[in-house]
Amino acid sequence: MSRFSQFGNDLYSGKRVFDIVGRRKVWYAVTAVLILLSLAGLVGRGLNFGIEFRGGSELRVSQVQDMQGYEGRAGAIVEELSPGSTTTVTRIGDDTVRIQTGELESAQAETARAQLAEEFDVEVADVASSLVGPSWGETVTQRAAIALAVFLALVTVVLTLYFSTWKMAAAAMVALVHDVLFTIGVYALLGIEVSPASVIGFLTILGYSIYDTIVVFDKVRENTEHAADTKRQTFAEAANTAVNQTFVRSINTSIVALLPVGVILLVGITLIGPGTLVDLAWALFIGIAVGTFSSIFIATPLLVDMRSGELEIRKQDAQVTKRRQRALARSGRGESAVPELEPEQDLADGEDDLVPAGRRTATAPTPGTASPATGVSVPGRQLHPYAQRGPRNQPKRKNRS
Repeated sequence: MSRFSQFGNDLYSGKRVFDIVGRRKVWYAVTAVLILLSLAGLVGRGLNFGIEFRGGSELRVSQVQDMQGYEGRAGAIVEELSPGSTTTVTRIGDDTVRIQTGELESAQAETARAQLAEEFDVEVADVASSLVGPSWGETVTQRAAIALAVFLALVTVVLTLYFSTWKMAAAAMVALVHDVLFTIGVYALLGIEVSPASVIGFLTILGYSIYDTIVVFDKVRENTEHAADTKRQTFAEAANTAVNQTFVRSINTSIVALLPVGVILLVGITLIGPGTLVDLAWALFIGIAVGTFSSIFIATPLLVDMRSGELEIRKQDAQVTKRRQRALARSGRGESAVPELEPEQDLADGEDDLVPAGRRTATAPTPGTASPATGVSVPGRQLHPYAQRGPRNQPKRKNRS
């Protein structure tokens, strides 16, 4: 068995535990720093919108044999025809140069085609020119915003119904907003061009992030319900156990998803050049990575904070604390603790009475010492098994008179 597999087994079985929920203030601080960096990028540099959003002219020179210094050569020609416009020159594949600039008149576009053909020693027919209006990009943005609103509304309703609490849905929504905001901030900080494909990528990472969060929350619900029944763990401890048990699974899923996206991104940047494939890969790579972080370190700790004030949760935590104090007191008196105790009934003070799980051998108390109500063994003589269950369950004696 590999070390990573053993590591995952240890986390699932509880042999090794990371106090993720207990250190939630640290993760909140990390999240705050990431959000501040994202906002700084958005406010300071802003997003680098592609030509589909800002509008302009695009020229493509194909069959280029000499690519040396292509940026300066092409940029000088276009900037002379359209001074003051923002011009972007990129290489696509092995023999194509793409130039994006402000809107050119028909005569200017034809002049640019001729000069570019002469500069790169190609035919004029190999230089394509197109005019892109900003209305198409605006339409994509509006429809993406509508799709985002519908997605968030449906996810909120589904999570609320599935988990029977709106707080889980709220925690998941906070993680989603964090993922999108951070991804957009990275685009601003790195100057990555935002295209319609990038917008599609932003919507795609929402689905991945919510999927990973639901898997973690499902385990959280299972563990916390069991903890509420057995009173063995507090709500926060049960939630932390769930995060540890799904930790390796989340990492493995993310790695499997990131590997092909990373390969596509690498090939796109080094060989293919800018385009729809690269724009989509950028959004997916950043979003999947930050989505894994939010599912583990944000969603569940935030859920614990949101539910820690509920009456049932506070009562459960108090019962667990009192039970542990009672066990500690018994051990201090020299009494042996009986493992795997189960709650039998609620006492008047709200604390569960604990009895042995399964048949155990009871012993009589030492002279002058009362028998503990929990059934804990103390030094003394061995009793008949029926004696554990009370006098009414003991065998009836025959009347020999």
